[in-house]
Amino acid sequence: MSEKNGIIIAYVLAGGGRGTEIEGWNEVSAAWRGAAPVWLHLHLDNPEARAWLEEDSGLDSIAAESLYIEDPRPRCDLLGEGLIAALRGVNLNPGADPEEMVSIRLWVDGRHAVSVRRQKLLAVNDIRDEIARGEGPDSTAEFLAALAARMVRRMGPVLTELDDRTDALEDALLTAPGREVRTRLANIRREAIALRRYIAPQREAMARLLSLAVPWIGAADKSRLREVADQITRYVEDLDAIRERAAVMQDEVGTRLSEQINRNMYLLSLTAAVFLPLGLITGLLGVNVGGVPGEGVSWAFFALCGVLVAVAAIEIWLFRTMKLL
Repeated sequence: MSEKNGIIIAYVLAGGGRGTEIEGWNEVSAAWRGAAPVWLHLHLDNPEARAWLEEDSGLDSIAAESLYIEDPRPRCDLLGEGLIAALRGVNLNPGADPEEMVSIRLWVDGRHAVSVRRQKLLAVNDIRDEIARGEGPDSTAEFLAALAARMVRRMGPVLTELDDRTDALEDALLTAPGREVRTRLANIRREAIALRRYIAPQREAMARLLSLAVPWIGAADKSRLREVADQITRYVEDLDAIRERAAVMQDEVGTRLSEQINRNMYLLSLTAAVFLPLGLITGLLGVNVGGVPGEGVSWAFFALCGVLVAVAAIEIWLFRTMKLL
């Protein structure tokens, strides 16, 4: 379907997992007033879509405005007989980072479901493909549960990949803790924090949805939504575990760097301690005044070198005796 008029996907849910695709605002308006459940997926920035929602859909002004909130926090609230919801899914669009999550705004009641987005969300395409195969939702409540489930399913591989990278980083930390490891560690922490920022509020939104008394959400759909909420809770716990593991590794990296710096400073201090008396001796003999011992004696230089070697050897012996080396 063309998105020029703001309609990305539009279906009348015909039952049996199938749907009848509709095009154009005239067909949409007719289906909207009909008895069968309708799902509309609209583009956020299209003026035609906004005009239809505000003027022809019959939605409450608060409900219509909620679909256009910029960068909404995941939420779910009851307004009259319908639900206002905002959910987020991982960004799997080409060239995008998964932690730059895509938001989708929803208005759902017993017969109407409107979803609005700016960026593509693959979970929506999953539902469209299921309708084409005759395996789609039969009601708006099923649509809501299916969308939430598909969004959570898409999160799974992203979190698994992040966990695998954390495991690999732990192995790399044991073998070669270098600058590359520190950079990868910082990236993992950044991604985990960004994902948790949106997934944790989504857990709260799903818990809120389950607590609401919505007459058109049946027991089966509520059970599916409860499974989604449980899965989101597990994902949040996984992200917390990844963050804690990354913090422990960062502490380990910091400890190793501190030990390395202390060891280097210690060696520099010992080196300075060895050369300090040697420098004192050569400094005294190098003054440009009369009476310097050995001046004019041919073997005096070699004798001085022997004395310096002997002093250095005595110092090293003392350091070893005192277990400083």
